Amino acid sequence: MTSALTNKKILALRDQYKQNKEAPILTRTITKNGIHAASYDNTAATRLNRTFSIELDTGKVTNQKHSGRCWEFSMLNTLRHSFAKKYHVKDFQLSQNYLFFWDKIERANIFYQNIEKTSQKPINDREVEFFLEAPGQDGGQWAMAAGLIEKYGLLPASAMPESYNTNKTDEFAEVMDKKLRKDALKIRKLVADRATKEKIEASENEMLAEVYRIAAYSFGEPPKKFDLEYRDDNKKYHREAKLTAKKFYKEYFNKNFDNYVVVTNSPDKPLNKLYSLPCENNIIKGRTIEFLNVDMKLLADLSIQQLKDGETVWFGNDVLQQLDRQAGLLDSDLYQTEELFSINTKMTKAERLLTGEGQVSHAMTLTGVDLIDKQPTKWKVENSWGDKIGKDGYFAMSQDWFENFVYEVVVHKKYLSKELQEILKHPVEELPFWDPLH
Repeated sequence: MTSALTNKKILALRDQYKQNKEAPILTRTITKNGIHAASYDNTAATRLNRTFSIELDTGKVTNQKHSGRCWEFSMLNTLRHSFAKKYHVKDFQLSQNYLFFWDKIERANIFYQNIEKTSQKPINDREVEFFLEAPGQDGGQWAMAAGLIEKYGLLPASAMPESYNTNKTDEFAEVMDKKLRKDALKIRKLVADRATKEKIEASENEMLAEVYRIAAYSFGEPPKKFDLEYRDDNKKYHREAKLTAKKFYKEYFNKNFDNYVVVTNSPDKPLNKLYSLPCENNIIKGRTIEFLNVDMKLLADLSIQQLKDGETVWFGNDVLQQLDRQAGLLDSDLYQTEELFSINTKMTKAERLLTGEGQVSHAMTLTGVDLIDKQPTKWKVENSWGDKIGKDGYFAMSQDWFENFVYEVVVHKKYLSKELQEILKHPVEELPFWDPLH
């Protein structure tokens, strides 16, 4: 057992520190420049030179600005790339605002259901606390974006452009957090008072009407119909009047999301199994969040196959690890803090997930890979942080970083083996709300 920190212990710590002859130099260097600058590996840029043997032409990047909508941006990036390829319209933009609007409405609706379902539990119950922690948050999963598109369709950016509150979502989230938490207290009281099902539903409908009003004031109300206008890369003019969002999606994209699967590498749990995360679903009776857990090498191989066929790949990762944001570099050895401090902080991927060190903090798009002797060495990544970050908005990612900090990719099921396709038919194991994949 650790004993108290006595004067004798403190003197011993001081003596150990002074025994290191490099201590004065390192202290001056680190205190002046910071840990990252002092431990930065300048050879990373050489390792991550931006030449890729497979590279898709995807044009200009998007910019989520001060928001947590990366999951939505990455989904729309994959769709707009297919539109650009099919209709020869480079840099075509889809409306992120439109999907975000409906996500706020749907997410409030399912929040009320979750609060009602857990109303018999103490308010400090772990599950109730999970729902109350950040009900107005932006973050999400691929399946959440797919479900919104299936239900509401798509709009071009011109039909519902970005607003102040989509570019900077913290003010809206603050209002929604307060409102939904207050609504939760009302619902719990109604249940405690044994109100009728009809009365509870009527109250929740009133609450949802208020959410709709807040969203419409903040983002603008989605149009019921719009006119699609664009010029293709040959300068030819195209126009189709009075389209609905669902018709636009069906006629111009018609992508069957059922043909895709979220493949994950989460070695803290058994591989070759299908998992779900129902606590994160955003639509009642909508698409469920599911993961097929596989070996990391297979996850990379599946991504490469899809890139070879000319289709970009949505992927979930922990971008906060070993990142040079401005240069757009992702490398596991970018900041060599272990060498700097003479310590060992290495953990396996499973250990990082189990301790909270590992998490899925961001979603981006794979647009290229460099293969040497048929093995991946680095990847080209399309981010959604604008063209002033990285090289015109694109990042270079080492294979080592891919293995350590990439957790999910979305690929077509046709790339799966027959054995894995059969697993997709097996019963799904539900993950708890505290699982690190959420």
